Amino acid sequence: MSKLKTVYICQSCSYKSPQWVGQCPECLEWNSLVETVVESRDVPKDGVSAARKLKTATLVKKLSSIDIKQAKRISSNINEFDRVLGGGFVPGQVVLISGAPGIGKSTLLTQLCAFMKNSQVLYVCGEESAVQVRFRTNRMDYPAENIFVLEETSTGTVIAGIEYQHAKGKLGLIIIDSIQSLRSDDLTGLAGSVGQIRHSAEMLIRQAKRLGVPMLIVGHITKEGSIAGPKVLEHVVDTVLYLEGDSNHVYRILKTTKNRFGPVSEVGVFEMTGKGMIEVKNPSELFLGLGEQQTSGTCTTVVMEGYRAMLFEVQALTTRSVYGYPKRTTSGFNMNRLQVLIAILEKRAKLKLSDYDIYVSISGGYKVNEYSVDLAVCLAVASSLRDKPLKKSTIAFGECGLSGEIRNVPYMENRVKEAKKLGYKNIISPKFFNNINTAIEKAF
Repeated sequence: MSKLKTVYICQSCSYKSPQWVGQCPECLEWNSLVETVVESRDVPKDGVSAARKLKTATLVKKLSSIDIKQAKRISSNINEFDRVLGGGFVPGQVVLISGAPGIGKSTLLTQLCAFMKNSQVLYVCGEESAVQVRFRTNRMDYPAENIFVLEETSTGTVIAGIEYQHAKGKLGLIIIDSIQSLRSDDLTGLAGSVGQIRHSAEMLIRQAKRLGVPMLIVGHITKEGSIAGPKVLEHVVDTVLYLEGDSNHVYRILKTTKNRFGPVSEVGVFEMTGKGMIEVKNPSELFLGLGEQQTSGTCTTVVMEGYRAMLFEVQALTTRSVYGYPKRTTSGFNMNRLQVLIAILEKRAKLKLSDYDIYVSISGGYKVNEYSVDLAVCLAVASSLRDKPLKKSTIAFGECGLSGEIRNVPYMENRVKEAKKLGYKNIISPKFFNNINTAIEKAF
């Protein structure tokens, strides 16, 4: 016999208290104790009961006897979405999707329902009304015949609704929009609190696994860019997706940071339009400039996102500094890394940059985090300083070391193959050049 009871757990040090206190006695943090449901089991005095031993014996199975053919993937019919999932949904898979407010999470999910028109979808809208969802489907010219809407914020009622819809027919997908709007009667906290989010998520995940139906859970993000709620929320789900983009651009990047059923760090590229999300099948051409027009301060590079090679244009602008302290500004590139590259160019390539303001930008509003862009940034800065464009059809990638050497980067063959496919002939990479000086000479 199991009993539900609650304890208060500190979100900083995991200290447990039977009642709420304002300050944690262990780590001295204020207002960090959150009510959390725990399950206690009555254990007989003589240990495990015979009935439980018998039940456990029937649950233990030989791994080689399990048929994985039953776990056939379910396609979303959107190639870019299937890419980040590793080939489609797995029955019972729970996917957590997050992104900044207004980035297009609900639009993407509605678009997903439109492409999965042969499957029944239960859409739990805790933040919107059914009328608002209907307005969105009308904007997409989507009749929404396969969507069943549940306007509810009670976790228990949502679980009952899932049971009811699954019993009526073959339920193909469950969408929870969003987890922050749900509240369980087992706790006294408000909706969106750490305890409510974790307990509601555990109930939903247990239901999805039991029924074998894929589930998409929408999660908000904090000002720091992380998913709101406990970090354990990312651990208990199967896949974590982030929808990123710039409000000044129409393109959205769908990234995966965790996937139990596929590769990690895969990306899907979408274009936001008035009628929904349109997948971009060749993002390399999307993030490049005009191509034929040669200007100073630009250099093309190739970045790996998972197993996918994508081409980007790096732009740099150097102007004489008006004030005594030169200004450095970046967009889509790490500021601290730019400072290091400037020091390498001054020390190893003998470029005088201490009197210049330097601005570096990655085209398309994309954020690049890998060191393979170092060489392209250096060449773009050198090109702007000399006010001379690089050779036509030049592309560069490689990590720059502090001594001026160019270091190897992963998946070099894939990068070269993608560059040649788009017509780049002058490839400057660690395979052919070992220091920054020879690379700069070859680029002009």
